[in-house]
Amino acid sequence: MESELLLHTGGCHCRRVRWEVEAPTSVVAWECNCSDCSMRGNIHFIVPSEKFKLLGNSDQYLTTYTFGTHTAKHTFCKVCGITSFYMPRSNPDGIAVTYRCVDPGTLAHVKIKQYDGKNWESSYDASGVSSCSKVDTEKAKLGSS
Repeated sequence: MESELLLHTGGCHCRRVRWEVEAPTSVVAWECNCSDCSMRGNIHFIVPSEKFKLLGNSDQYLTTYTFGTHTAKHTFCKVCGITSFYMPRSNPDGIAVTYRCVDPGTLAHVKIKQYDGKNWESSYDASGVSSCSKVDTEKAKLGSS
């Protein structure tokens, strides 16, 4: 059963970084065991970048950390340090939204899948995570995006 698309809002702890994201009410989130995600306990769902929008002057409070291949852009608030979203290596055309940073009341269900970031290359091919940032063209054609 397909989940209804909704505009979710969220952001960091100090609320200086705020955003909105169009996503289903039921999402698949990824728990990654790479060195960065495991240290900060990150669990995220991925959306196409065009479904995500920073609000107000949030960009002035963001800073970015990269490591390894420098493909992932780990953004976090300069004030409170929370990573409420980032650009993932697995989906450089998408946004990884930290599901616990979504404001309460709009996510009905979160299914958590494991991603083996310690063995990134083999996990990438096996997981299907790369499809998460793709817009479903059939839905778009039908006007139900």
